[in-house]
Amino acid sequence: MRHSLPLAPQFYVTAPQPCPYLDGKVERKLFTALQGDHAVVLNDALSHQGFRRSQNVLYRPSCAECAACLSARIRVADFKPRRSHKRVLRKNKYLKREATSPWATEVQFELFRTYLAARHATGGMADMDVFEFASMVEETPVRSRVVEYHDTVSTDLSAVCLTDVLEDGLSMVYSFFNPELEKSSLGTYMILDHIEIAREAGLPYVYLGYWVPGSPKMSYKAKFNALEIYHGGEWQTLDAPDDFKADVPAHGNVPIPEQVAAISLPDLLNRK
Repeated sequence: MRHSLPLAPQFYVTAPQPCPYLDGKVERKLFTALQGDHAVVLNDALSHQGFRRSQNVLYRPSCAECAACLSARIRVADFKPRRSHKRVLRKNKYLKREATSPWATEVQFELFRTYLAARHATGGMADMDVFEFASMVEETPVRSRVVEYHDTVSTDLSAVCLTDVLEDGLSMVYSFFNPELEKSSLGTYMILDHIEIAREAGLPYVYLGYWVPGSPKMSYKAKFNALEIYHGGEWQTLDAPDDFKADVPAHGNVPIPEQVAAISLPDLLNRK
C-alpha cells in the first residue's frame, strides 16, 4: 500500500514475512525511495528518526504487533572503551584501515560470500550474486565510503564496512569479515574504529543499525556504553539493556497513516 503526505516523499509498506531476528514473529517495513537532488537531506532527516538506508531506499520496521527493532547509535564524546574493548583493539592492531569510494571488487565479494556461508547461510542475502553485491555497494545517492581492513603482514582483506557519512555521524550500513577470524571480534573492532573515525572528524554519533532485545545476533550492540535508542519518537539513553522492554499497545502499533503523518520531513521544495 502507498501512503503519502502532500508534496512529500511517498511511503510504502512491505508485505509481512518471517522475522529474521525473533522466532515466531512477523516483520513489516515502512519505506520510501531515496533519489534525486535532495537525497542527502532526506537521508539525514530520516536517519535521525530511526530509518536506515539500503541502496536507494530508506526503511524503518513497522511491524503490526511488535516493536522490538530499535535504531541504535553511540555518543562518540561520551564513549569509554571497556576492558573487553581494549583487548579487541590490541588483538587487531595489525590491521590497516583504508577508506575508498563505494566501488565493489571481486575480493570483497569473495569475503562477503564466505561470511554469509558461515554466519547467515539461510538469511535473505544468502543468494546474492556478484551483480547484486555490486548494486548494494555502489548504488548510493548519498556520501558513502567503503572501509576496508587489511592484514599488514599478509595484505589479505580481513573485514569491510559500507559506511554513510551523515551530517551528524557515521552510519554503518553493512559490515562483514573473515569468519575464520571470529576470535578477533572483528565486528566489535569495526565499531570501535568507526568511533575513532567519527571522533577525528568531529562527528557526534556512530549509527549501528537496529538493536533487537532478545536476539542473540544483536546482543553485541548493547555492550557499548553511551548507547542511545530511538524509542517513542525520540532518542533515549539506554542505561540497562537487560531490563529494557519495548511495550506494544494491546491493539497493536500505531496505524501506518498515523506513523507517516508523524514523520518530520525537511523542506525539500525550498532547497536548491
